[in-house]
Amino acid sequence: MEIERKWMVEGWPEKLPLIETYQMDQGYISVRPTVRIRREALQGGETELILCFKGAPSADGLSRQEIETRIDAELFGKLENLIGKPLIQKERRTYLLPDGNHLEVNSVDEGMPSAFWYAEIEFKTEEEARSWKAVDAGLGEYLRDECTGKPGSSMGDYWQQTRG
Repeated sequence: MEIERKWMVEGWPEKLPLIETYQMDQGYISVRPTVRIRREALQGGETELILCFKGAPSADGLSRQEIETRIDAELFGKLENLIGKPLIQKERRTYLLPDGNHLEVNSVDEGMPSAFWYAEIEFKTEEEARSWKAVDAGLGEYLRDECTGKPGSSMGDYWQQTRG
């Protein structure tokens, strides 16, 4: 189960400890239901190839079923060829928040007219997600534009708008 909140942001946050940085490429076989592939290259680490399935979101957009499995390079290549469109380019940086949660900030398709930034936090429970306040983490201004559950704000929607 994936439980997360999401915000549109501008730039990387300041004064938070950086945990890790990934370069990613992702593409969609299907948007509804979500079936996607992603190449995740950890800076200074290994690269993983992932096939992901996501169910429909809950009514408030906080949670949905998610299944991720590693795949090999041959299958990834076949699926990328099947998609037949340029994959979305992302840089994701993960920061440690004062409460121990992780803030994942993504720069999407940098340098393209459609480029944008978003941030998300994954939670253990829906109650924790609902009660979490950006201002308590010193991020009230940075995380002011929440888009959790907002129609048109998913990466799948972005895929359809820019590649579909």
